[in-house]
Amino acid sequence: MTAPTATYRLQLREGMTFEKAAGLVPYLAGLGVSHLYLSPIFEAAQGSTHGYDVTDCNRLDPVLGGDAGFARLSDALARHGLGLIIDFVPNHMAATPQNRWWRDILEWGRESAYAHHFDIDWSAPRLILPNLADPYGDALLKGAIGLRLDHAKGELGFTLGDLILPAAPASYAAVFSSIEGEPFAALARDFTAATPENGTNLKRSLARLLDEPETRAAVNRRIDSIAADRDTLHALHECQVWRLTHWRAAREALTYRRFFEISDLVGLEVERTDVFRDVHRGLIELVDQGKISGIRLDHIDGLANPKEYLDRLQAALANRAPFYLVVEKILGPGETLSAEWPVAGTTGYEFAKAVTDVLVDTRGEAGMTAAYHAFIGHRVDYDALVLDAKRRMLAHNLAGELSRLVAMAHALAQRDLVTRDVCADTLRAAIIELAAALTVYRTYVDSQRPHDNDRRVIATAVAHAKATREVEDEAAFDFLTQLLLLEPAAPEDRIGALAFATRFQQTTGPVMAKALEDTTFYRYNRLIALNEVGGEPQHFGAPADVFHRAMTERVMQQPAGLNTTSTHDTKRGEDARARLCVLSEAPSVWAGHVTRWSDLNAHLATNTGTTRYPDPNTEWLFYQALLGAWPMVLDLADGAALSSLRDRVASFMLKAVREAKVHTTWTAQNRAYEEAIQEFTRNALDPGRSHPFLVDFDAAVQPFIVAGALNSLSQTLVKLVAPGVPDIYQGAESWDLSLVDPDNRRPIEFERLASRLSVATDIAWSQPCVSWRTGLPKLHILSRVLALRTEDSRLCAEGAYVPLALSGPQAHRALAFARVLGEQAMIAILPRHAYGLLDGVQVPHVPSERWRETAVALPDVLARLDWHDWLAGATHPVNGAIDLKTALAHFPVALVATRPLVQPQVTRRGP
Repeated sequence: MTAPTATYRLQLREGMTFEKAAGLVPYLAGLGVSHLYLSPIFEAAQGSTHGYDVTDCNRLDPVLGGDAGFARLSDALARHGLGLIIDFVPNHMAATPQNRWWRDILEWGRESAYAHHFDIDWSAPRLILPNLADPYGDALLKGAIGLRLDHAKGELGFTLGDLILPAAPASYAAVFSSIEGEPFAALARDFTAATPENGTNLKRSLARLLDEPETRAAVNRRIDSIAADRDTLHALHECQVWRLTHWRAAREALTYRRFFEISDLVGLEVERTDVFRDVHRGLIELVDQGKISGIRLDHIDGLANPKEYLDRLQAALANRAPFYLVVEKILGPGETLSAEWPVAGTTGYEFAKAVTDVLVDTRGEAGMTAAYHAFIGHRVDYDALVLDAKRRMLAHNLAGELSRLVAMAHALAQRDLVTRDVCADTLRAAIIELAAALTVYRTYVDSQRPHDNDRRVIATAVAHAKATREVEDEAAFDFLTQLLLLEPAAPEDRIGALAFATRFQQTTGPVMAKALEDTTFYRYNRLIALNEVGGEPQHFGAPADVFHRAMTERVMQQPAGLNTTSTHDTKRGEDARARLCVLSEAPSVWAGHVTRWSDLNAHLATNTGTTRYPDPNTEWLFYQALLGAWPMVLDLADGAALSSLRDRVASFMLKAVREAKVHTTWTAQNRAYEEAIQEFTRNALDPGRSHPFLVDFDAAVQPFIVAGALNSLSQTLVKLVAPGVPDIYQGAESWDLSLVDPDNRRPIEFERLASRLSVATDIAWSQPCVSWRTGLPKLHILSRVLALRTEDSRLCAEGAYVPLALSGPQAHRALAFARVLGEQAMIAILPRHAYGLLDGVQVPHVPSERWRETAVALPDVLARLDWHDWLAGATHPVNGAIDLKTALAHFPVALVATRPLVQPQVTRRGP
């Protein structure tokens, strides 16, 4: 396996095609990355903005340029020596007739060749399609459901707006048997006996028959009469494999496994050999052709057996094994990636968490908590919030998944005399409590055995679930434990136990993700920098030794995992998050600002009796979100810039209050509340309504912007030097102040970035901070260090991680570590918690005299070397220590290496 040196994540669609990506390759080569890393490339549902709703796993999306566009991109990458990593979706596909596999199932049901490609409950009477905007009866009365016959293809289908659902063969027989004439009687007989093998020929015969005007007119009249008769249309609907229902029915009645709460995405059964082959055929061909050199696997926890899948995938890629694979996997507290999985690592959420934690000043926890509670008017129990959100998510949003688990467990309970009296309602409550008590997204019990770690996780969760006393009969938990550990009382029930355990494990991931990331993280707003995918907001940062321990483990466990700080799924851009970390250093200052701003904006609130909108928790969130997104430079007289910010923040606030599910939700929208939040947000950013606030806000946040920029530079250096592969999200080579998606998928001004890269690689060593608001210092670090990674790739890939101690009065405000491989070494020195050191300073660079008497102590192996500063061009002869006053004199952060740069220009690949 050849690991990348660095990756650049590019979001396809929304204007970004293979052709446009090919045009960016010279820029990316000049930046210094080794691999382009693309969002899904295979055909997706019409109008898809992201590509995860795949309709054909083996066809390059024509919207992106198809085979020809991909060939041009491959050629461009090859010319510049870059590899390609793609995002692949093995867990689900789009549940739409555009997906020919799904369409075939809608037509033929269990007779379809693809009946077992998807995770469908074929024991259910019919396949539920929750596509109706109204209850079924109302939809019929309104004429929302129609009937049509495609004359050219000879295909009969039901219509629902633009959606066309294929009719079952029996429907053709029902239609034609009611039309006089032998041709129709013959067609009715033929379609009654239709099979998937002869169905296409029958439709062709029908299409030829419809070429005759009289025949076509007779058929059209019958189709129109059926569509106009509610009872007849309903009777025909009842003959289908599927059943249309109101969209709300999905949470309870769905008969297939979906992705999270998204009914438009149906789970695949890639554990079946034939399904695996069909899903991966196109991917494997591209790998065999040398067009793809790495794969990011989406939602690995959704699969029935991740390890078995990964083993099979590596075997299928045997010509290039071991292949570079990374998995989208969120690690819970204390959880590590299984050493048995044949992957390079994760996509890096745990890395982003570690970096954020070390930038947060733990000493500010009491002050920030007190300020938060004082503003919202009550104390918040984070653990109680999480428990409540998990319970509701499984009991309400995922009610159908819960019902299936209960049915499976209850059926097994009835088979044993000891457990036959454990009722379904008790099992339902126990399953909810057990899922809510898990501290990880899922366990990984498979047909082989429960691992020791799985046993520990389950035992801990059971103990916590019992302690809640929500379920009186503790025997229910003991019974569920037997099932989850594949230890049923009767050995013959082991297969049933495995089926239950697998389904439970596939369900707890969505419960955790939706309850934490998409609910609690919008309710608990103490310091939203911590409310990130993979984060733990209840823990207010972490000391340096915790970070060092995490990196020491990382170099052993996944040295080629991705070091990410922004992705398409993160809640905010990496530099917005780094800026918000500064609040931990000045909670009382922030509290004073918020109180003053709330008073200034009081006239914008909506008051309804005793209720004021925005509520305090939402208003507290608003000011933090606004701080994170506030541009580096904003002229309050620039109407266009302010309007853009207003639209972005208003969209974020609407999403935030819906995700919080307190006053409104996506599925039960409180229009009055939402309008009040939107009106407040927009008016607060309207100079005509809130000029005093805007002027005050802009002035007050400048110290946080300066300190936040320094945090960003530190974060960037850590990402580039710590164990792992640096992953740069599109546009994040400059300041990334984006909010949650879709804001973080906005088009990127690559021409501007390319011009800045030219400046960054040519300017004098000490100049980047002069125009720091343009993002030049960040780009300077990236281009310099990526060049070093390219030239000293083994040091970055294999070097040991060595924590370095600091001494002196500002020791707690900096972090230092070394990467060492034989006689090669590099040391990263970076400020953190520097808000106080930047008092009165207008640039993100601590004046050197403020670091006096603070130094990095060097172990003997590093103490007698000469160090060359890769970022500032200086040489540092040392005698056992590196003085920060000297090391950080010319640039905000320092990376010193044992090998000097011959010249300040970076060696660039490509033209």
